Amino acid sequence: MAYALILDEKAQSVLMVQNADNASWTLPGGAVELGETLDRAVVREVYEETGLRIHVGRLVSVHERLWESRQEHVLFFTFTAEILGGEPRIMCPEEISAVEWVSISLANEYLSYHPGGVEALLHAGCPYVDESNME
Repeated sequence: MAYALILDEKAQSVLMVQNADNASWTLPGGAVELGETLDRAVVREVYEETGLRIHVGRLVSVHERLWESRQEHVLFFTFTAEILGGEPRIMCPEEISAVEWVSISLANEYLSYHPGGVEALLHAGCPYVDESNME
């Protein structure tokens, strides 16, 4: 799973989406398709959910979850991202029920699994290198 942390510095807000199936709020993003790199997946997912074209920045978080009830092991990668174009809107209402800029404090409540909240993510980072075309 690949997600984008998109910050509006001036308004001190974060772009989030509400998932239609369970009403939870998350960063825009989702599943990586077969043959797709993480950075391409987050670009595609953000566009499919919000209509925004983005530039992917640095990797700021890797989380994992073992879902025994589903017999799944899931990795979650979060990248910073900047908007290149478009206006936030719901692109697929069967999956997303809202696209909104929320305050950093509210984003921290929604993203309580990120220690230190959005502020910590904005100062975090490690290199992300796609070696696919380095031969």
